[in-house]
Amino acid sequence: MKKLTAMLLCLAMLFAFAGCGSKDTSSDSKGGSKKVLSIDEVEKTVPAKMDKVEKDKFKIGLICLHDENSTYDNNFIQALKEAQKDLGLKDEQVLIKTNIGETDACYTAAAELADAGCNVIFADSFGHESFVMQAAGEYPDVQFCHATGTKAQTAKIANFHNAFASIYQGRYLAGVAAGMKLKEMIDNGTITADKAVIGYVGAFDYAEVVSGMTSFFLGARSVCESATMKVTYTNSWFDIAKEKEAALNLINSGCVLISQHADSEGAPKACEEKGVPNVAYNISTISMGPNTALISSKIDWAPYFKKIINAALEGGTIPSDYCGTISEGYVALTELNEKVAAAGTKEKLEEVKAKLISGELKVFDTSTFTVNGKTLDSYTADVVDMGDFVPDSQVVKDGQFEESTFRSAPYFDIKYIDGISKS
Repeated sequence: MKKLTAMLLCLAMLFAFAGCGSKDTSSDSKGGSKKVLSIDEVEKTVPAKMDKVEKDKFKIGLICLHDENSTYDNNFIQALKEAQKDLGLKDEQVLIKTNIGETDACYTAAAELADAGCNVIFADSFGHESFVMQAAGEYPDVQFCHATGTKAQTAKIANFHNAFASIYQGRYLAGVAAGMKLKEMIDNGTITADKAVIGYVGAFDYAEVVSGMTSFFLGARSVCESATMKVTYTNSWFDIAKEKEAALNLINSGCVLISQHADSEGAPKACEEKGVPNVAYNISTISMGPNTALISSKIDWAPYFKKIINAALEGGTIPSDYCGTISEGYVALTELNEKVAAAGTKEKLEEVKAKLISGELKVFDTSTFTVNGKTLDSYTADVVDMGDFVPDSQVVKDGQFEESTFRSAPYFDIKYIDGISKS
């Protein structure tokens, strides 16, 4: 019945997906100039109010790209368990599917969860999006939420939602901790200022990773002005061997501190073996690197899970595209390893965090970096995802790059600001 009532919606979505294969940087499909939007012109869908669900009948499903061995997926799993505990849900009300690839397997998993009675279904990987949208069309009475996606505000499917957080703020803070460590190494003579080289293990060369590594670097350089950074990509979200090899290659090339946007313990373990300070992502790595792990930044998904669960229980709405902020508790740092961190790091992090929350400090303040020796006065990014991959929105305003203002998912894709190079 659900599938029959949503057939027209599914057909419309299939036509929309059909145009997602090519890149056009200058014109729309009719051959005219594509309009560049201002920040104030971007529309966001107001989703329909849901029917109230009785608590004992409520179910939530989670689709994970990998399992608990992935720091990324483990972060979602633990956040959902925290929300479950805080809201008093039973184990049978929380259904988790792991190791679900960015293939038709995701659609199958979503359909199975819907058929199992889930009222809300959440998928955690960028490549899950089209399959989750397909399921949303076929199960209009189920709410589908998706992390790191870009299509919700333009697809305007009432029961499909994107979510992310301003993690660039957390990355910046983690960078400050790294910069403090580099400065300490310079001050005590371990390295000279020109040797303050950071190595960065990235998964893929696209906006989410580029935004994170750039904000991390800006945080480090706010403390250690001579810092530079080399980045290498594994082309995989989770590959222990590749991530460890990438970290070792960076260390062997002269990098004295390693950070990452990749989902395994490969890089932290390489750092522990070589005695090189490490800043990780998603979870604390102190247990696997007691002598080298500094800190990690992460998105705390527990507030979002509580938000969408309560919306279902209370008959409320779920935002079509939601970006949680550091002031709301969506962006967090793991425990600081005082054994490794430079003196005064804790106090410095508190100071910088307060400035980020108040708005006094902007991560992508264009006066703090250059691109090819020039200040970034304007920039158009591919923000409004219509499937044509065209830079469509002016994202520099009032002296800053407005990251995660148009939509929740990052779109800072400048490769690279001065000081960062590809290894």
